[in-house]
Amino acid sequence: MDTENLRGDYTHMRDDWTVEQDMAAYSEAEHQLWRRLYRRQIGLMPDHAAPEFIEGLEKLDCANGIPDLEKASDTLQALTGFRLVAVPGLVPDDVFFDHLANRRFPVTVWLREPEEFDYLVEPDIFHDFFGHVPLLSNPVFADFLEAYGRKGPEAIKHGGLKCLARLYWYMVEFGLIKTDAGLRIFGAGILSSSGETVHSLTSPASNRIGFDIDRIMQTDYDIDSYQQTYFVIEDYQDLFDASKVDFKPLYAKYADKPPLHKKCLLDGDRFYAPEPEALPKAG
Repeated sequence: MDTENLRGDYTHMRDDWTVEQDMAAYSEAEHQLWRRLYRRQIGLMPDHAAPEFIEGLEKLDCANGIPDLEKASDTLQALTGFRLVAVPGLVPDDVFFDHLANRRFPVTVWLREPEEFDYLVEPDIFHDFFGHVPLLSNPVFADFLEAYGRKGPEAIKHGGLKCLARLYWYMVEFGLIKTDAGLRIFGAGILSSSGETVHSLTSPASNRIGFDIDRIMQTDYDIDSYQQTYFVIEDYQDLFDASKVDFKPLYAKYADKPPLHKKCLLDGDRFYAPEPEALPKAG
């Protein structure tokens, strides 16, 4: 991996690509930027985020500034056995899989610049922490992430990285869940973006399709724009159960084939209607 083209300081990382999070190095301006990002997103959560995400976020107490990963790890470990590890930025696939398989979630230490408030190319600490970490407090989702990490070496060996990456993208980053209150978001890529938080649930321009592991592993995705297709689970157990499946036949079937288009529709797809936009709260 060419670290010169990656954002972040990779010069002091350990063999497992982790670094120390130097809390004293964050400026007050960075803490203020975090608080601005948090205030914008937290106002959207009641009408858009999955209940389990909101519960996890409340346990983390991260509204007042960039969070201390060690303190957050103590909270998570007591709930699901997960700990957070600080990393300088993006890490290689095999390293990422190993961390997940051992119940360690990598969190980037740097925070975006003010001019990147609305759009960021690489994940920063706000995306990683606000978007991902709250749901690590859910035991079933935590079990799924560990199982996902254990699937990594097999995917590397059998040419299935693209297929496995699609599962992470569509579920961990951009997943929706059906609840008694309607569709809600649990994907970190959506929950850390104000625009896509609303778009993912309400826009008629995108499809919402019932969870199907075979379908997901075939489907291409957008990196630089809102997703054209979202997949919907009805329970986090759906994800964990899917992780028990032998993926090798799927890798053999789809790894070398062109993926389905991002907005492709198939006869067997189960569609979910978009949610009505939430009305502004009075006062």
